[in-house]
Amino acid sequence: MVVLKVGSRPPWVGLGAAVWIQIAGGNAYNFPLYSHSLKSVLGFNQQQLTMLGVANDIGENVGLLPGVVCNKLPPWVVLLIGALASFLGYGVLWLAISQTVQSLPYWLLWIALAIGTNSSAWLGTSVLVTNMRNFPISRGTVAGILKGYVGLSAAVYTVIYSSVLQGSSAKLLLFLTVGIPVLCVALMYFVRPCTPASGAESTEHSHFVFTQVSSIILGIYLLTTTVLNDSLSLSPPISYTLVAIMVILLMAPLAIPVKMTLFPSNQRKSDKLGHSNGSTNQLSSGEANADNMEPLLTPSSSTTQLGLESDDGSDIDMLLAEGEGAVKKKRRPKRGEDFTFREALVKADFWLLFLVYFFGVGSGVTVLNNLAQIGIAVGSNNTTILLTIFSFCNFLGRLGGGVVSEHFVRSKTLPRTIWMTCTQLIMVLTYLLFASALKGTLYAATSLLGICYGVQFSVMVPTASELFGLKHFGVIYNFMLLGNPLGALIFSGGLAGYVYDTEVAKQQGHNLLSSSVSCLGPNCFRLTFLVLAGVCCLGSLLSVILTMRLKPVYQMLYSGGSFRLPPQNTSH
Repeated sequence: MVVLKVGSRPPWVGLGAAVWIQIAGGNAYNFPLYSHSLKSVLGFNQQQLTMLGVANDIGENVGLLPGVVCNKLPPWVVLLIGALASFLGYGVLWLAISQTVQSLPYWLLWIALAIGTNSSAWLGTSVLVTNMRNFPISRGTVAGILKGYVGLSAAVYTVIYSSVLQGSSAKLLLFLTVGIPVLCVALMYFVRPCTPASGAESTEHSHFVFTQVSSIILGIYLLTTTVLNDSLSLSPPISYTLVAIMVILLMAPLAIPVKMTLFPSNQRKSDKLGHSNGSTNQLSSGEANADNMEPLLTPSSSTTQLGLESDDGSDIDMLLAEGEGAVKKKRRPKRGEDFTFREALVKADFWLLFLVYFFGVGSGVTVLNNLAQIGIAVGSNNTTILLTIFSFCNFLGRLGGGVVSEHFVRSKTLPRTIWMTCTQLIMVLTYLLFASALKGTLYAATSLLGICYGVQFSVMVPTASELFGLKHFGVIYNFMLLGNPLGALIFSGGLAGYVYDTEVAKQQGHNLLSSSVSCLGPNCFRLTFLVLAGVCCLGSLLSVILTMRLKPVYQMLYSGGSFRLPPQNTSH
């Protein structure tokens, strides 16, 4: 086990910096903003474009290497690698789109896009793992906040794209090439392990509420700004002013550490109370857990105080013998304890969670990658509005999924995965709404899908950490994220692109490879949407099974109304 240096300061500075890095880490959501230029400038057909979308999703979500590295190297190194990936990948794309270098081969652009968007995996892994370890008791809330800001990133980039970059794909790619590395270098010092928040601070809940409310205000502001900028064609001074206000709203989470620095008296008082009552609270919570979980804890007072779990008398004897050094036994971890990646791989719950997540986000990312073409097919050419609506609703789903699941898991010990079930059922109806292509339903369907898509992320993250622990969370979390590019490969590259180009051939009768040909009408994606609806039906069924399996686990972890850190398996 690698021991990283832990600072003594509160972790709120790191959370405030993480917000900005998460916005930068959402760069993969920009694909719809420059995909049309890839088609028109470089002459790609729709299937080639959807395969570039697959590269976009593979780069964003293949983060096993960052997951391993984050346990061995400090967060700033992980951020620096992400910054380098962004510079190299988006730099090559900028050279191609700006035609600074002409005739770059397709395979090189595919690799460059995968490298550029892989910066998301490095940035996201660094800040998410660090902050969830800094706030172990409030991991669901932290995951919802950070994933929510990732969801808002598309709207942030859209405002910059429309207001500052004048809708230029080349300028956007240059901005990603230079801007992300500069931001990472500026903030990487502040993202580091700190003294974990105990949850006992009287102000901690209000700080989280402040961060959530400020993110909602930012989301509403971004949506309003995008609509105004598109409908009124605002002049540059006004546009720049709106962007400046957006930057100020993004700085809102940093108000928490500033307030704690300027007014430290209340904080110190709560810290002293937390320290003086810490041992008492631990004993009382242990007694409460023993009363509520008699089947899980031994009747022995000594083993109960140690938090040891056993199933029968022989286990008690074995544990006592181990404590005396007479016997050394490697015990397999139980759900809620720290798993290694290999130990997690053989668990049915691991694969059920992966499949549920795969069906949810894999189908959703198919729509996101083809959002511009879906809009054109039904007569809407305004990609920026569609992307902003999806981004805002994706943010609401991520933030709301974290808040709602956290509330019900603490008050009712309701497994978080029940919300994945509910949203995938709604996604079934949403895909049928897309397939119907009824007039005026495009924005409503996009909004619903964005919310449901966001919930899948914010629920999966804390669920994986609760089931398999935080020690190897970076690798486990990034393996789960593979559901996104796998879904993009199968449903977007293999299904949507093929169906789209086939329909173009039917409509035009020839010249399938022409980049100027667009498919028009509901048949361009109808079959794709029907398949995606069936996929989410299967995902809902698996989610019900997973939820039933996890109910006793959550009753154990949250039986006292707050998260109970389980005994850790130290035999790894």
